[in-house]
Amino acid sequence: MARTRFIRDGGLTSRMFLVMALLAVLYLGFMAALIASGTSTAFVIVLAAGIGIAQWYFSDKMALASMRARQVTPQQAPELHGMIERLCAMADMPKPRVYVADMDMPNAFATGRSPKHSAVAVTTGIMRRLDARELEGVLAHELSHVAHRDVAVMTIASFLGVLAGLITRWGLFFGGGGGRNNNAALPFLVIWLISIVVAAISFLLTRVLSRYRELCADRSGAYLTGQPSALASALTKISGDMARIPTRDLRSAEPLNAFFIAPALKGANMHSLLATHPPLEKRLDQLAQISAQLGRPM
Repeated sequence: MARTRFIRDGGLTSRMFLVMALLAVLYLGFMAALIASGTSTAFVIVLAAGIGIAQWYFSDKMALASMRARQVTPQQAPELHGMIERLCAMADMPKPRVYVADMDMPNAFATGRSPKHSAVAVTTGIMRRLDARELEGVLAHELSHVAHRDVAVMTIASFLGVLAGLITRWGLFFGGGGGRNNNAALPFLVIWLISIVVAAISFLLTRVLSRYRELCADRSGAYLTGQPSALASALTKISGDMARIPTRDLRSAEPLNAFFIAPALKGANMHSLLATHPPLEKRLDQLAQISAQLGRPM
């Protein structure tokens, strides 16, 4: 991780490392099963690696394009640039590119493979709804994602899921020189079933990691600004006002849920293992604890 003044939480960090270790064990076991079966996996691995590299280098451009975000200069958005410059100076990190998406949905996200190749985007909806303290809390959260290289971490963590998913779809065609006799069919069927299980487990572990990283960004951002109540107020406003946005607009933004500070859609599974973000109540409880530690009322 780049040198930064963002505080880290030892408990959250250890849990994130545990999830990454479980993903690594799952990956090694999966590869061992492929080797034992005699399956030719070269093409699948190359294809998965290609997708991973593309995600690594182009995820920021795809996310910004999907939100129709435009880069703004300090002259076009002086207050927004001023906030980000102050926070970057406090965190001792490079200033990312600044984008604004013209949409009513109140949200923000950060993307980029490293602090030197990153961007922070906010919607016009969030800028209208939040006051300066609340918006600063949101920006500190997003800059924490940048400083901790969360996009890179999640790209690496999702590689196994991509690989297993590809084998789930096409793995039966990549072994035994394309042979389709009964002796070859059984091992490939077993690998196909294993791939389904591995893809599901990898997906769940990646979601757990995503929730931990959101809590870590909340904590780091709150300590940087010294105003956890401002972030708590922002999260409450965002979650409450999201219900007023047309469902059609929220569904169009749903693929970027993992990037947002708050999910666009909160279905029945948002408090389950499938959620990209922890429940709002858990996030507010953590911020209340930080506020108590700092001796500041919520």
